[in-house]
Amino acid sequence: MQKQYEAVFIMTPVLSEQQMKEAVDKFKAVLTNGGAEIVHEENWGLKKLAYPVQHKSTGFYQLLQFKADPTLILKFETELKRDERIIRWLTIALDKDALAYAEKRIAKRNGQAQAEPEKVNVSENTVNKED
Repeated sequence: MQKQYEAVFIMTPVLSEQQMKEAVDKFKAVLTNGGAEIVHEENWGLKKLAYPVQHKSTGFYQLLQFKADPTLILKFETELKRDERIIRWLTIALDKDALAYAEKRIAKRNGQAQAEPEKVNVSENTVNKED
């Protein structure tokens, strides 16, 4: 039985664009070769770390959302652990609330979410936003 997972990993900041792409493709291949289906992926770019990791203060963040058999997670995380380009990672299983949140976040990121119209009160010469 497949579950939906979300994995975020941080790659070392010294990688070139091509090296980052190769690393991400490698981990996507590990998942797809194991029977997983990639649902969504995001490249969050270079971000400052909360604290130094392996003497680095920044890293390239990547998110992968996928459906996989739980037995594949150990193999996936072993590959992350063995790769010297990866400095940190986190894989979580998504429950129904997390799935709903992830779908909203993806829709918003893709511009599919419709923004609510802004309510404006006009009285005399002032304009106030209502919550």
